[in-house]
Amino acid sequence: MFKKLVDTVFFLNKTGQDHYGTLRRNIILIMLLITIVPLATMVIVNYFQYRSHLRNQIITPLYAMAEKTRHSFELFLDQRVAIVRFISTTYDFKHLSDEQNIKRILVSIKKEWSGFVDIGLINTQGQLISYAGPYSLLGKNYSEQISFQETQIKGQYISNVFLGFRKYPHIVIAVQHLTEDGQVWMLRVTIDTDFFDNLIASMGLPRETDAFLISKDGVLQTNSIYYGNTLEQFPIQVPIVNFRSNSFIGTDNQNRDILLVSSPFSIAGYTLVIVQPQSVALKSWYALKTEMIVIFFISFAIIIFAIWKMTQILIDRIKSSDQKRENILTELQHAQKLSSIGRLSAGVAHEINNPLAIINEKTGLMSDLIELSTDFKHKEKFIELTAAILNSVERCRKITHRLLGFSKRINIKIEPININLIINEVLDFLGKDILYKRIDIKLLLSESIILIQSDQGLIQQILVNLLSNAFAAVNDLGEVEIETQNMKDGGIRLKISDNGHGIPDNVIKNIFDPFFTTKKEKGTGLGLSITYGIVKKLGGQISVSSEVGKGTVFTIELPDKPNELEVMNEQSEYKDSAD
Repeated sequence: MFKKLVDTVFFLNKTGQDHYGTLRRNIILIMLLITIVPLATMVIVNYFQYRSHLRNQIITPLYAMAEKTRHSFELFLDQRVAIVRFISTTYDFKHLSDEQNIKRILVSIKKEWSGFVDIGLINTQGQLISYAGPYSLLGKNYSEQISFQETQIKGQYISNVFLGFRKYPHIVIAVQHLTEDGQVWMLRVTIDTDFFDNLIASMGLPRETDAFLISKDGVLQTNSIYYGNTLEQFPIQVPIVNFRSNSFIGTDNQNRDILLVSSPFSIAGYTLVIVQPQSVALKSWYALKTEMIVIFFISFAIIIFAIWKMTQILIDRIKSSDQKRENILTELQHAQKLSSIGRLSAGVAHEINNPLAIINEKTGLMSDLIELSTDFKHKEKFIELTAAILNSVERCRKITHRLLGFSKRINIKIEPININLIINEVLDFLGKDILYKRIDIKLLLSESIILIQSDQGLIQQILVNLLSNAFAAVNDLGEVEIETQNMKDGGIRLKISDNGHGIPDNVIKNIFDPFFTTKKEKGTGLGLSITYGIVKKLGGQISVSSEVGKGTVFTIELPDKPNELEVMNEQSEYKDSAD
């Protein structure tokens, strides 16, 4: 399994990155997954389990506090309702209609019970016919108010907090009385809400914890530390379940993470709400979480160190094996070189060398005959023409000699070269293929191209390999474009483009791998791999881009001069091989 992993990632970054670094990174990632995932899973599971348990332990006391405080509120309201009902059953309508009597009643209940502000008697038509209190409300009609209507239906009513004529937060308690003779009337009292604030203040809430009352429609019935004053809208939707406390964990309008407990009243339309920031509620949890994180990262660091050391040992062994592999690839490079040139040299030898020998022989004979002739009036002109023919033959001999030199193993020879001249020479070599497939060659060669220090034979081999692939990729009457240009930071850039069938994405990432080929019958899979190696040895870079159906572009960038160390190493390899 590990060998398969090495084979898979070995040439992953061969287009410019260190494949040993890629291999090291992949091994480390796989081993981290094997070791860290179980550890992280255990930490995460414990994290959520403990957090859930701790939240339950925190919510339970808040539930108890909410239930206890709500009970105190309900007891207060229940007592006031009982007092009003007691007054309505103790005194008849006629007695309560007397203003002096109702004032004495108000004074008496104020002495014994806190919170009462005023008291009034309302008849069946909703008319306030008797009133005791600090305001001028006598004669006011309440028949259209919800307090009057609900009291007629339910027998009693406790209002939400409101301002009304008094311009001061208060609530109304109303009780209906039905006499034996069928007479119906209502006793209505006003209670201030100071008791509400005092009761909340006596809860002994933890730091930064807020508590308040809201109505069923979410209006604040008491002041809140963080969410506004009485009669303002509470900004959070509170889940309300009748006769049972409920909790909510989330974020408020100030982007604070909060823990909210709500407890609805049974005697009135109020809900007691307690809001506590999670930073306070889960303080002990945060401390434990910090310890868990520290332990996790210490373990993680130990694992990383162990994996790194093991990976380093493994990579060193792989490098040693790769050095041996490079020696074998050098031999394969030479074999591919011979394979690439063999076809050309055989054709050139047959098509050029034999005719050139005949031309050279016949032209030499003609020159000798003209030299011996004394009465030929065009002697000088013909001698000049035969000399030109012999020069052309000599030129062709040099070309064929250079071509055959491809198949010979020679040391790298760094010399000034003009890439444009080499391109034209290689195109001459491949002229038969160009003519056979009627390929349109477009040359965009920079006239101001600089001379670079490189090896002419290796550059020729690069061009032969890439152009042969381009010719194979295009159809008859296809197009191949060759462009050269100077680079801003020195060196030259060579682009070879074709309008062939293109290379799919799942293939292009492997085209520089040894023995990888898309030619099912003829390909050896070594051409582009060797080309890549030559470019790297010359200190350059090679890249490829392609689009299926539109063509492929190979880009080669060569420096002004290759790295001296690379050249020395290459020459040393050739020397060792020759020895």
